[in-house]
Amino acid sequence: MQVLVCSKPHHLELRHSDRPRCAPGQALVRIRRIGICGTDIHAYGGNQPYFEYPRVLGHELAGEIVEVADGHDDQHLLGKQAYVIPYLHCGRCRACQQHKTNCCQHMQVIGVHQDGGMAEYLAVPTSHLVVSGTLSIDQLALVECMAIGAHAVRRSALQADELAVIVGAGPIGMGVLQVARSRGARTLMVDTNASRLAFCHEALGAGAVANPQEVDMVEKISELNGGALADVVFDATGNPHAMQAGFDLAGHGGRYVLVSVVKADITFSDPDFHKKELTLIGSRNATREDFDCVVSLMESGDINASAMITHRAALADVPARMPQWCDPAHQVIKAMISIDAEEVQL
Repeated sequence: MQVLVCSKPHHLELRHSDRPRCAPGQALVRIRRIGICGTDIHAYGGNQPYFEYPRVLGHELAGEIVEVADGHDDQHLLGKQAYVIPYLHCGRCRACQQHKTNCCQHMQVIGVHQDGGMAEYLAVPTSHLVVSGTLSIDQLALVECMAIGAHAVRRSALQADELAVIVGAGPIGMGVLQVARSRGARTLMVDTNASRLAFCHEALGAGAVANPQEVDMVEKISELNGGALADVVFDATGNPHAMQAGFDLAGHGGRYVLVSVVKADITFSDPDFHKKELTLIGSRNATREDFDCVVSLMESGDINASAMITHRAALADVPARMPQWCDPAHQVIKAMISIDAEEVQL
C-alpha cells in the first residue's frame, strides 16, 4: 500500500509498505478521508512538541472497516463507515482510572506518537472505531477536530448567556465557537485574518468578531459584556504572545482555557491573576463523551463542519500541496485528503 511519510521537517515522501495485519482486538480500516489540522502543520514545520521523525501523519480519519481480527466478536462492523478516535490510552494510569482518558499518562496518539492514517489502510483497536449511518464520510473525518472544541467547552463549564471570547479562528477555534453557540453562550471570535472572521460571522454564526490589530480588545469585550471582561476566554492560536495576552481578556471570576499547545513558556502577572481569581484550565484531546456530543450536534445541524473544507487533494499530491496549505496566502481553513484521486471532487 501507499504511505505518506514525514521523514523530517518540511519533507513528505510517498513510500510503499506492507498492508497491516489485524492483531487481536483490532480492525482494518480502508482510509478514505484524512483531515489536515494544526498538529500536522506544526509537525511538518518542525515545531510540534510531542513529535519524532520519521512519522506517518494523520489523525482526523474516516474510512470503511474491511477486516476484523479472527475470532473477534465485532464482525458486525464489516463494511461500515466509521471515524477513528486516535487517542490510545493505557487504561491503567490514575488519569484513566478517573475516566480522564484524554490525558492518559502513557498516551499514544495515532499520527503523533505512532504512525497515522496517511495511508491506504490502518489497523485500529475496535474500541476506537465509531460507526455512523447518518454522517457523510467528510463529516466523519471532521468529528475529531470538532471534539477538541467540545472538550474545551465542557472543561470550561460554559453557561447560557455567558460571553465566550475565542481567540484564534482556525478549525479548533471554529469548533469551540459552534459548541459554545449550541450552549446558548454569546460569542466573540478574535483573529487577525479578516476573511476568517467574516466566515465565522456569516457561515458559523459568531455573535461578534474583532481584529486585535484594529480595535482595543478590552474596550470591545467590555461593550459586549456590560462593562465586564469575558466570562470565558479560549485560546486556539498556538501563539505564545496571544496566549499570554489572553489573561488580560478574562474578567473577575472568569476562566481561561488553553486549547492550543506551543513550544514555549507562558507567563502572567500573578497580582492580576490573583485579583481576578481566575481559573486557568488546560484542555487536551477529547473523550468519547465529547465525540458523541459532536456527532449529535452535526446530526442536528448545530455544527456546520463541512463548510470549513476549503481545499482538497489526493494522497499522492500532498507533498506538493502541503507547502501551499501552510502558507496563509492560500486561505486554507480545512484541507481534506482523499486516498482515491477520483474522490477528490466529491
